[in-house]
Amino acid sequence: QVQLVESGGGLVQAGDSLRLSCAASGRTASTYVMGWFRQAPGKEREFVAAITWSGSYTYYADSVKGRFTISRDNAKPTVYLEMNSLKPEDTAVYYCAASRNAWWSVLRSDYAYWGQGTQVTVSS
Repeated sequence: QVQLVESGGGLVQAGDSLRLSCAASGRTASTYVMGWFRQAPGKEREFVAAITWSGSYTYYADSVKGRFTISRDNAKPTVYLEMNSLKPEDTAVYYCAASRNAWWSVLRSDYAYWGQGTQVTVSS
């Protein structure tokens, strides 16, 4: 069992930066593939980024590639999402998720554990 708690959301202006954190608890939390998803009002939850348990491999949605960076610190264990050059279309609730898969995945169904979400609002 893994518990996830996100933090770091807020209201920012277009072009600003934010760093989201996801604190994981549970005996094997550091061994899980971790992902970030987001859900805007009236839209389905979509994949944003994922990182393997070692942190060696990452994958990003095209919409955030080059602007967002996912990283992890297994000693804590915590996963981060550094978001730069934010756009109004990045406005959403951001969710952290953990997967038992051996490799990253873009599918929500591959992630067994989810946090409660943190709101990110980007004004134009």
